[in-house]
Amino acid sequence: MDATPFVLAGLGVALAGPVPALLARAGWLRRTPLATMLLWQCVALAAVLSALGAGLSLATSHGWSTPSVLALVVTAVVAVRLGIAGHRVGTSLRTLRRHHREQLDLVTEQRGRLAVLATEQPLAYCVPSLRTSRVVVSQGALDRLSDDELSAVVAHERAHLRARHDLVLEAFSVLHRAFPRWVSSASALREVRILVEVLADKAAARDTGSAPLARALVGLAGAPSPSAGLSAAGSAPELVDRIDLLAAPPRPVQAVLVSLAAVGIVVLPTAFVVAPWLLGLA
Repeated sequence: MDATPFVLAGLGVALAGPVPALLARAGWLRRTPLATMLLWQCVALAAVLSALGAGLSLATSHGWSTPSVLALVVTAVVAVRLGIAGHRVGTSLRTLRRHHREQLDLVTEQRGRLAVLATEQPLAYCVPSLRTSRVVVSQGALDRLSDDELSAVVAHERAHLRARHDLVLEAFSVLHRAFPRWVSSASALREVRILVEVLADKAAARDTGSAPLARALVGLAGAPSPSAGLSAAGSAPELVDRIDLLAAPPRPVQAVLVSLAAVGIVVLPTAFVVAPWLLGLA
């Protein structure tokens, strides 16, 4: 009996549940944020490939038996749920951001490339879009932050826009909505949200220095973030971790090993599906 469907099913369950839970607890992975982001994306992709591949390989190896039909039904349900979740998340986010940008145009003052809100609460965030992105700061942030701190915060927000971190978060939001609650998609979404902030921190620190950004993050601690945007601010524990990571030395060996692990995780389920077909053609 061909074990490929069962191996893929077990791999899919592991990549959807235990693996994300373990990765979310491995705080040391944040010290190589780019490689770790690749790892999270590959884990998510491999989980989907394994889930779909298990059903398809069972159907092709067992013909039109009852287990094969059931496997095809489950595979179709997974694919449909992903499609529906993608449509709903994408549509709601783009509508929310469009409305938020329209509101900003009514209540903000444009100063260069910044939209300034006339409120004393310190705020700094960006609203992503393909052509009409906004970097928003409040008058309170302008009053509280020095010039170099403000430059660091703006560099952080522009790093989000340049790297399209919103699309990364959108993809994990789709998985979070599409899969059952027992799947560790919530852990994945939380960790990826932190990683995009760390990546933006690193990019801003390269442009403006770590010290101004660290002071700016402290100055913005606890500031709210609109659901339509990405904000440099965060909770106190998260900010402590992010500031610590700003001072952390690079770890090139860890980055290479994590990247190799990420590629291997995607290659593994693909090989299990493709290899039997290639052998059958030989």
